[in-house]
Amino acid sequence: MAKLSVKDLDLTGKRVFIRVDFNVPLASGGREITSDKRIRAALPTIRYALDRGAGVILASHLGRPKGKPNPEMSMEPVAKRLEELLGMPVKLAPDCVGPAVEAMLPKPGEVLLLENLRYRAEEEANDPGFSQQLASLCDIYVNDAFGSAHRAHASTVGMIRFVRQAAAGLLMEQELKYLTMVTTNPQRPSVAILGGAKVSDKIEVIENLAKVVDKVLIGGAMAYTFLKSQGEPVGKSLVEDDKLPLAKKLLAEFGSKIVLPVDHVVAAELKEGAAHETVAKIPEGRMGLDIGEKTIAAYSEIIRGAKTIIWNGPMGVFEKPPFDRGTVALAKAVAESGAISVVGGGDSEKAIESAGVTAKISHVSTGGGASLEFLSGIELPGIAALSGK
Repeated sequence: MAKLSVKDLDLTGKRVFIRVDFNVPLASGGREITSDKRIRAALPTIRYALDRGAGVILASHLGRPKGKPNPEMSMEPVAKRLEELLGMPVKLAPDCVGPAVEAMLPKPGEVLLLENLRYRAEEEANDPGFSQQLASLCDIYVNDAFGSAHRAHASTVGMIRFVRQAAAGLLMEQELKYLTMVTTNPQRPSVAILGGAKVSDKIEVIENLAKVVDKVLIGGAMAYTFLKSQGEPVGKSLVEDDKLPLAKKLLAEFGSKIVLPVDHVVAAELKEGAAHETVAKIPEGRMGLDIGEKTIAAYSEIIRGAKTIIWNGPMGVFEKPPFDRGTVALAKAVAESGAISVVGGGDSEKAIESAGVTAKISHVSTGGGASLEFLSGIELPGIAALSGK
């Protein structure tokens, strides 16, 4: 069902509560933001509401303070950075509910940032009383925090039943548009590229996407669990032995749709610059740390012919050169393919950044865990709770 958008609402003179994802990385001590990407991602929705005469209340968690105030996880540096980016004052509340917050509620054209939602244990507990307190601050609720949409917390789900209208923000809309497009009715041929360390992390993604796409290209350490299930030698590569029957079952069920590496970059130890070679069969005492040249060529050929590409997870230990070659090569192939391309957050995002091709990707998801669950076919509670059109 299509969700109500912030663009469908009359915001003039209203107090609008926007759940944002300001869970930014901070340098030791919590005073300095090392990447403001998540703050910048929320700016279009914030500016949209301000331009239409709304008073804006922003709320987010930051880190894991475990229900207690922690000065190293305060929203204070976020408020300062947001002021710089918006070019206007941003008031920081001393808490997220209570009389002191109510006394600071914004007038039209003003912005109030609540203190870290997770300073309160009631946030993660989805406490109804706390949810009602949050809802009492506003006239309209907007969720623009896709990265938290898989959490059923007070600010993502609980408070919605206490507000008249609950809409998706512009960033959330963009996420839903692209992720729905590639998982329900993709242009064909459609290809999924799945990497990472563990099959167990991606079981549901593989099962769900293999029903939708034409090819699933497997890389990363999870490839060795699949290869071992087929009787292939894997040396001392990372393998989930308890998942061998499942890997065998998936290969039997989806057949030639699942494509495995045909050669591997191997080394005796995992360290940057380690002595390495490319082999078709992994010898004893060696571990697979990246896909080899033949696999890069074969995967790149499939990518070149694709109209839709979904990517989640690197092809090797890309943080440690030279084991980044496969990931970077495929990132460049995706960028040059001309296909609609959607990349999951987390390591996948870092991989395309390291390849320098972010600008050529159709959509880079802002939610690692949330995008993984969406690709698995799981309904995200923060999205399910929003009002339908």
